[in-house]
Amino acid sequence: MSKRVLITGGCGFLGVHLARQLLKNNYEVTLLDIANLDAKDLFGKVKVIKCDVRDKNKIGKAIKNYDYVVHAAAALPILREKKIIFDININGTKNVLEASLKNKIKRLVFISSTAVYGIPRHLPEAETNPLDPIGYYGESKVTGEKLCLEYAKKGLSVNILRPKSFLGPERLGVFELWFEAIYSGRAVFILGNGNNRYQLLAVSDAVDAIIKALESKIDGEIFNIGALEFQTWNQDLGSVIKHAKSKSRIIKLPTIPSQILLGLLEILNLSPIAAWHYKTMPVDSYISVKKTEKLLNWIPQKSNEELLIESYDWYKKHRNEIINKVGMTHRVGWNFKLLNLIKNIF
Repeated sequence: MSKRVLITGGCGFLGVHLARQLLKNNYEVTLLDIANLDAKDLFGKVKVIKCDVRDKNKIGKAIKNYDYVVHAAAALPILREKKIIFDININGTKNVLEASLKNKIKRLVFISSTAVYGIPRHLPEAETNPLDPIGYYGESKVTGEKLCLEYAKKGLSVNILRPKSFLGPERLGVFELWFEAIYSGRAVFILGNGNNRYQLLAVSDAVDAIIKALESKIDGEIFNIGALEFQTWNQDLGSVIKHAKSKSRIIKLPTIPSQILLGLLEILNLSPIAAWHYKTMPVDSYISVKKTEKLLNWIPQKSNEELLIESYDWYKKHRNEIINKVGMTHRVGWNFKLLNLIKNIF
């Protein structure tokens, strides 16, 4: 039975982890991205297509002779510019959907986000709850979902996943701030009192959900995915500090003043921390995964504590290789600019 899959955004953090597992499951894997593949263990094992999802003609030619498509390509909130985020996340998604429909793809899985819920108000957030996205990124994901459902009516088999923030080995981005602080024994800053429960997701569990969404007989559905076991920030980050035997201590910043400051830094382009990060971090944030458990037979394996420790251990082991790599994806660190100066004082 043919098992050819194309992953848009395939050279990114999620794409690389997904590709590894799909290869183990005997899929023929193609990664489509504007970035270069830097995961050396995948060299020679996957095909790579250099292509921008905004290029309708190239996408139309690229998505041929595949059985499955995982659409993970997206502009992250760090980009900030509405035009760019909407162009990639909305127009790019439409191009991928159109090409998939035209080429009679058996199943497309769209990677959305729990950013569509905005600041959680109906805990746990369920797939049927009202959507109130934060910022251009969240808005673009809501529109992307709507496009998927429109194409489902046209005959394209689609499933939509809404993952919580996922991490694991090789994940940097915003988490590098905490990992470096813990490694160096410096202050670990959080917004608020840290007693709020914040659910994360292991990338290995995200990969498992994607494969189940690809292979399931069920389609046309939206699924939340997140860890089953999660504690407060104080507890989960405290566990990492204890595991690392670090001298770090958690510093709790006042919510409103900190959000105003981070909002100003965001406007001035002096920090990559977006509204999605600083508005949700100090509040309870978790989703229901009951629908996913029931319909996809998906059960997440790792708790917040386990995946944070696993991610930190990877960071510690590879720190010297990655400390000066900076970019705008989850596989590299972000340029925290003014925040780097502030954290060094502490």
